[in-house]
Amino acid sequence: MKYIVVTGGVVSGLGKGVTISSMGRLLQACGLKVTSIKIDPYLNVDAGTMSPFEHGEVFVLEDGGESDLDLGNYERFLNIQLTSDHNITTGKIYRHVILKERRGDYLGKTVQVVPHISNEIQDRIERVAHIPVTSDGQVADVCLIEVGGTVGDIESAIFLEALRQFQFRVGHENFLLSFVSLVPIISGEQKTKPTQHGVKDLRSLGLSPSVIFCRSTQPLETPTKQKISDFCHVAPERVLSVHDVDNVYHVPSLLQSQQLHALIAESLQLEFPMPTPELGPWQRMAESLDTFQSTTTIALIGKYTGLQDSYLSVLKSLKHAAIACSTKLDLQWVEATQLEKFDEQGNDKTDSEPYIEAWSKVKAADGVIVPGGFGSRGFLGKTLTAEYCRIHKKPYLGVCLGFQAMVVEYSRNILGWSDANSTEFNEDADKKVVIFMPEIDKDQMGGTMRLGARITKFTHNHADGTPATTQYMYGNKTEISERHRHRYEVNPLVVDEIHNAGLLFVGRDETGTRMEVAELPRTEHPYYVGCQYHPEFQSRPLQPSPPFHGLLLAATGGLEAYLEEMKNKAN
Repeated sequence: MKYIVVTGGVVSGLGKGVTISSMGRLLQACGLKVTSIKIDPYLNVDAGTMSPFEHGEVFVLEDGGESDLDLGNYERFLNIQLTSDHNITTGKIYRHVILKERRGDYLGKTVQVVPHISNEIQDRIERVAHIPVTSDGQVADVCLIEVGGTVGDIESAIFLEALRQFQFRVGHENFLLSFVSLVPIISGEQKTKPTQHGVKDLRSLGLSPSVIFCRSTQPLETPTKQKISDFCHVAPERVLSVHDVDNVYHVPSLLQSQQLHALIAESLQLEFPMPTPELGPWQRMAESLDTFQSTTTIALIGKYTGLQDSYLSVLKSLKHAAIACSTKLDLQWVEATQLEKFDEQGNDKTDSEPYIEAWSKVKAADGVIVPGGFGSRGFLGKTLTAEYCRIHKKPYLGVCLGFQAMVVEYSRNILGWSDANSTEFNEDADKKVVIFMPEIDKDQMGGTMRLGARITKFTHNHADGTPATTQYMYGNKTEISERHRHRYEVNPLVVDEIHNAGLLFVGRDETGTRMEVAELPRTEHPYYVGCQYHPEFQSRPLQPSPPFHGLLLAATGGLEAYLEEMKNKAN
């Protein structure tokens, strides 16, 4: 096993995740199998209880692990399936060591940060690196490791110490350290001091990078490369420019043009099955993005719109679907509370500028997405959006809470259940159409939701006997596997009434009691679909998520032709 570690300096958010993912894509193009590990130095066991405003979205893995959003980047770029073990946190490490101490596993020894914590980190890296992440069950050739935060952070110190020891455990020919830094441009000059200081801090810890990735708005100039080389103890050809590009899918090609694959092969004594990387379809996809002429506008109705990373997988899924439809994506962010007629004090705000602007975005959009979320804030705005899209036949996709908003809205306005609601927001509602799942722990927050991959079966056709729109989008499969993250579900006691009234529950779990997909018939609406699961977590640049693909097809006017094609294939 070969290990490539990526650390960062100066500031966080430089793009270590994209850099390491692009490096992995390049190695795959050389014929190697890769896996990824993300180290997060926070004390949380996982990201499950963290606010989206604090840390961005929680990315749900196949096994139900709630992880850092960077694991989503790895899965999307590398088309692999990671596990919860691939996200190593300080909380996980300390919890494991303390439990071992309580059991007496250390046989009376004084348990210390070094060697016990540092050894546990190394043991875990080695074990997780050998977990297969592809369907063929083969162990990867290269493990990519991203260390979160920046060099010099107190909280990440023990991980860097563990990696210092790890380079000797596995041997220098199996260990490559890289460093991502910022090269700001001030008064037209590329400044190298931040990179120099970052590498100096890293070397003081006993770690010396073999490759330095320099993030900048402009390509790195030759004198800048030479200066970084002189002061950071690396050859000039190992100082790589990772400057801004038109889209992130160009980054693997950018790294290839600077011979990163050859540098890695030299450092790790690797022989590639394909010495010249074959990026093929990936490169064509990246280049096609720059040539699209049409633009499709999608309104995203959310409650965490202040931080776009809160909906990162949704955003990526929309982009993947837009690529498949050969159109540029114009995403309009709409705060759900701005769509509500009254503020928290009961004051009418229909004449206010935020209210008018929010509704103008919804009305002008070619399609609408209402993603998941928790809590009552903004839920009324989501149900009002669902109502508007249903009445005005605007393409709509509701995910998780957006799916539940569809059900609540339909119950109120079509079935006449004016008090219909979710017990998440009103436990005393006369018509409890969405309820807390009985097996979920109400007191324990972390890791207690219905999480991970679950089977959905398409159980109901439309009235004319043809499969559901969503089933067609999934290639007419009778069952699918998608990832979940929820505590509430449609009340089984009201399912038949809602279904018979016209909102068709076409997809259900294996028991037939949990509702997974709802939609209006194609004769009533071009695309009005909701799903309890989160399809965004399995979307890939070259394989868009079917529900998102359907939304973009409907928004661009191409859904009918696509469905006709699917019908012909089915016949």
